[in-house]
Amino acid sequence: MRQGWLKTGNPPELAQVNLPMLFLQGTRDALAEPPSLSSVIAQFGQRATLETGEQADHSFHVPAKPGRSDADVLGAMLDRVAAWPQKISDQVQ
Repeated sequence: MRQGWLKTGNPPELAQVNLPMLFLQGTRDALAEPPSLSSVIAQFGQRATLETGEQADHSFHVPAKPGRSDADVLGAMLDRVAAWPQKISDQVQ
C-alpha cells in the first residue's frame, strides 16, 4: 500500500477489498491519527470494524500507569481479534 494514503483519505487498495476488514488502533496513535483513520474506515461501512486500545500508541505501548501495562492492552486487543470472526459470522446470518 502506498505511503500517505491515510492523509489523502483515498486508500485505493482497500477499496478493492470485498471482505470484512478489521483495523486495530491505539487512541494515542501519532502515525495513523484516530480521526483520520475513522473517516477512512467510514467509507467501507459495515465491511470495516475498528477496535481501539485506550491510551495506546501505534505499537500499542501505553504510558506507565499503576495497574495497566502494554501486556494488558495487547491482551485486550488479542481478545477482540479472537472474537471478531464470530461477530462477523453473526452479522452474516
